[in-house]
Amino acid sequence: MQFDPAFAIEILPRLLAAIWTTIWVSIAASLLAALMGLGWELLRRSGGVIGACVQFLIDAIRSIPILAQLYFLFFVLPTYGVTLSAYTVGIFSLALYYSSYLAEVFRAGIDSVGKGQFEAAKSLGLSRVITLTHVVLPQVFRQIAAPMGNYFVSLLKSTPYLGVLAVPEMLGAALEIASDTFRYAEPMIMLGILFLALALSIAWLVRRLELRMQRLYER
Repeated sequence: MQFDPAFAIEILPRLLAAIWTTIWVSIAASLLAALMGLGWELLRRSGGVIGACVQFLIDAIRSIPILAQLYFLFFVLPTYGVTLSAYTVGIFSLALYYSSYLAEVFRAGIDSVGKGQFEAAKSLGLSRVITLTHVVLPQVFRQIAAPMGNYFVSLLKSTPYLGVLAVPEMLGAALEIASDTFRYAEPMIMLGILFLALALSIAWLVRRLELRMQRLYER
């Protein structure tokens, strides 16, 4: 069966109707993953029992497939009286999984800041919160913008997993079109093009952010 451009254009509105779900789920999960990843790293740096427990959690989260986490949160938790919507489970699962990787990114970024800057901030009487938000994090984000963007792209490509929870994302829409028409080439090729466009958009935005932060740092 040959690719039919006319049919591909015909089904494009149905795929675009689902792209907004993919976009906003990716944005919400990415922001939450970044916050959680930073939180994991700050807790891990506290050392002691807390640091060891956080390190174990990070390793455990990374070792469990996203699908297993999705099924557990959506199908197992209700048996214990905790019922969450498909969107909530999807966003939280993606954020939780990728936060374990972003924690390592934040660790590398914080380690790249010279120890002398921590000592200078302490000598000036700056609190740990002010030191973190005004001295450390601006430099960290400049260093980790590129690797963080790579994980955001990976998170975007993981949104099709949410189809198992009946979240109307793009892959689900493409499979629905294919099952209705028995044509798989057009919906899958168009799906790939749309995902490529989104991934390139994220890469462009991250590059712009990286350049902007670099210019601000050089002033």
